[in-house]
Amino acid sequence: MSTLSNYPRLANPHIRLNGPVDLGMYNSFRSVMNNPPDEELVVAMTTLGGDPEVARVMGEDIRLFGEQTGHNVLFLGKVAVYSAGATFMSYFRRENRFLTHGTRLLIHERQMQRRVELVGPLRVCVTQLRAVLHELEESIRIEEEGFLNLIDQSAIPLHDVQEHAPHNWYIEAEEAKRLGLVLDVI
Repeated sequence: MSTLSNYPRLANPHIRLNGPVDLGMYNSFRSVMNNPPDEELVVAMTTLGGDPEVARVMGEDIRLFGEQTGHNVLFLGKVAVYSAGATFMSYFRRENRFLTHGTRLLIHERQMQRRVELVGPLRVCVTQLRAVLHELEESIRIEEEGFLNLIDQSAIPLHDVQEHAPHNWYIEAEEAKRLGLVLDVI
């Protein structure tokens, strides 16, 4: 475990994201991103999860900011980086990802809860079912893209994530470092 003195910029994050990944978090995030510092940006996050699409939007904002300014953007996960939080973390380059001691990551499959009611002529029912199937297939593709971003430059093959994700894969900070998901633990 490294000390904070090795990474002094992490001591005072510009953006502190706490709670569910939702539109409220996004608005808080955007309030800083609208007037970002003219230096390396540090984003700290603690979350039990939330909306994966909001996490992707915030991640795209981070990616675009880095490309536009050329500034490094550092991620500091604190205590819990679950679900959509791990999705958000995947948008940061591995060498810019840090966790505090004892932090846990949670990686799992996207969830869906839907009741399908078929009403109408048979061909209409088939169309309704196809629409749900297409939504599931596209969601799986998006999920896989996120998994690939997360494990890029790590020692984890995609099939390991696909094997563990259906059962809620918790990864402790030191293991995340050992596996190459983050640069360091502070």
